[in-house]
Amino acid sequence: MCFDGMHGVAGPYATKIFGEIFGVKELYRCTVLPDFGGCHPDPNLTYAKELVDKMGINEKVENAPEFGAACDGDADRNMILGKGFFVTPSDSVAIIVANHECIPYLKGGLSGAARSMPTSGALDMVTKKLKIGNYETPTGWKFFGNLLDAGQISICGEESFGTGSSHVREKDGVWAVLCWLQILAAKNTDKTKPLVTVEQIVREHWAEYGRNYYQRYDYEGVDTDAAEKVFARIVDQFGPFKAEQEGNVAEIFKYIDPVDASLSDNQGWIFLYKDGSRFIFRQSGTGSSGATIRVYLEKYSKDELDIDPTHALKLISEKALAVSDIRNLTGRAAPTVIT
Repeated sequence: MCFDGMHGVAGPYATKIFGEIFGVKELYRCTVLPDFGGCHPDPNLTYAKELVDKMGINEKVENAPEFGAACDGDADRNMILGKGFFVTPSDSVAIIVANHECIPYLKGGLSGAARSMPTSGALDMVTKKLKIGNYETPTGWKFFGNLLDAGQISICGEESFGTGSSHVREKDGVWAVLCWLQILAAKNTDKTKPLVTVEQIVREHWAEYGRNYYQRYDYEGVDTDAAEKVFARIVDQFGPFKAEQEGNVAEIFKYIDPVDASLSDNQGWIFLYKDGSRFIFRQSGTGSSGATIRVYLEKYSKDELDIDPTHALKLISEKALAVSDIRNLTGRAAPTVIT
């Protein structure tokens, strides 16, 4: 195992739990630094490059560790990696729920689960089989908080690398990493059998539930006027999209909180095809300067499970870029980050 603490407060927890208790030797960036050591504090394939390279994600590494993980600067978000294999946050929360009986805190049963709207529908497949409540919320942990307080869910997750449960009412990256280690331990109790790997766990999950191919494009630091033009263009395309083919849906996501009945409107623009594939647009306020436009791409397949995600999502990506005209309106040839 190796772990990247992103030079934030995840470091001391990782040093104590993974280093001192578990004896993990390869701990990266676990010293707390006020500027995160000049690094971006988010745990993803772009900003955790040293860990990604060590795990052989982009280029095969024969002696790569079997398990790697990272948490962001304040220890709430997490990224899970296997040897040469990246686990999407959407798949991660679905797999934790599917294997909750392996995890002491969750093995007593789940009251329900929730995901943010832009997160893939992988979780939905699991909650349906378990016959537990499933909630689709706007982006923002406060919506999960209401459901956790009311006891309507036991676990929740978002595509932006956040996973949490009722133990702290917040996302907890270190806890999510421990959940994965517990699942691996439970599946490797018989030492006479070959090692069950992270990749094998994910592929077996896809074989049972199908695969939600998924990518997020982040266009960071977009000029505010350009961003407004992009979303004006998106709204203008609602009518033509609905007429394009019977069964398609274009809508602005709104959410009525089942706990306090509050309404949250204008939470994202969804273009949903009748085969279940979709693309979504949101403007985020988390960028350091200018606007951040996020484009979410998703396509579900029950049988084709081993396609490169970029290829699997090619048609959806082309449709999303055409609907938004984001390249021409922002002058950006490509996203800043793809996750």
